[in-house]
Amino acid sequence: MQHMEDLIDIFLQPGELFVGDKDYQIRTILGSCVSITLWHPQLRMGGMSHFLLPTRSGAAGDPALDGRYGDEALHLMLEELARYGLRPQDCEAKIFGGGNMFPGHERSSATLVGQRNGEAAREMLQAQGIAVASESLFGNGHRQIIFDVGTGDVWSRQIEPSLPRDGAL
Repeated sequence: MQHMEDLIDIFLQPGELFVGDKDYQIRTILGSCVSITLWHPQLRMGGMSHFLLPTRSGAAGDPALDGRYGDEALHLMLEELARYGLRPQDCEAKIFGGGNMFPGHERSSATLVGQRNGEAAREMLQAQGIAVASESLFGNGHRQIIFDVGTGDVWSRQIEPSLPRDGAL
């Protein structure tokens, strides 16, 4: 059994993803963004994404896939896992994030981004036939996420936003 201090630590910035084996631990911090973890229990391999929006909108620009968009991030992760011979249906998924970073501003489009991201993640995984083992979505504030690829365990800690002391927003 490997100890956490022996793991290679990867920190994902928004728009990044990583696929690795049991030697890795992947971390990130999510607000309205969403992370999908995919894990293959027998091979102890998996990956994690950190996407900002469900899909790319507007005119087609750069044809290269971009991890900032959920559908493209999932495609990139599945491509990488396929290089190791893993089929999507053999993986289990976990979904995190989609937090409301601006509680009290419920009609703001910014509060809807997290909701759309989380719902899109569910739909994309279902369309790929990937079972969702657990999720920690929505609510207020941001989350700290740690994924141990060797065990498939994901730790999520949600931190509620604090209001300014003088009451101003």
